[in-house]
Amino acid sequence: MTSEAAPAVTRILIVDDDALVRAGLSMMLAGVPDLEIVGEAADGADVPAMVESARPDVVLMDIRMPRVDGLAATEALRRRADPPEIVILTTFDTDDHVLRALRAGATGFLLKDTPPGDIVAAVRRAAAGEPILSPSVTRQLIAHVSDGDAGSRTQRAETQLAELSERELEVAIAIAHGRSNAEISAELFMSVATVKAHVSRVLTKLGLNNRVQIALLVHDAGLV
Repeated sequence: MTSEAAPAVTRILIVDDDALVRAGLSMMLAGVPDLEIVGEAADGADVPAMVESARPDVVLMDIRMPRVDGLAATEALRRRADPPEIVILTTFDTDDHVLRALRAGATGFLLKDTPPGDIVAAVRRAAAGEPILSPSVTRQLIAHVSDGDAGSRTQRAETQLAELSERELEVAIAIAHGRSNAEISAELFMSVATVKAHVSRVLTKLGLNNRVQIALLVHDAGLV
């Protein structure tokens, strides 16, 4: 007699200073069998201790909070040896902060008015390490940023990407276009396992945490 393994459960920590937002997200996600809310926090200052005790797989992180904002909390979490995936909750009036959070290692972001089904799908994608960032939204965000450092950032990105082989660069550009591993496999005529190996090498060579950072670097270099 054989028994089927129980589906993996994704553990979620919700961080937002708005009690109504926390309650709404908790009620929505609590009804999904493969998702579990393991904690809530109202400020980024409370996040390190809660992550240590609750061990979430995914943190849904607000940006604007009274003491420690989501950007600082994201940077602190990504310095951990085994950090959870982080999804930023935001609105378009925080474009520059969103990009800084993504550069710090957040897996992606959601608008607070995202439909419930899309939030559930995004949490599952984040748990799998897949970016929650469409190319069109990336372009919108980058177009809104004016930090006076575009030229030097482009030069740094070009220098970093020059370390990649031709095939690795093709994979990096496909990632920046929002392609999944399966889509890259079909587009570049290689197996999914080979795509994963290329992605791993790109991350290692560039010293990055995730696919979102690869996409942003490619955008910085002007290749998308």
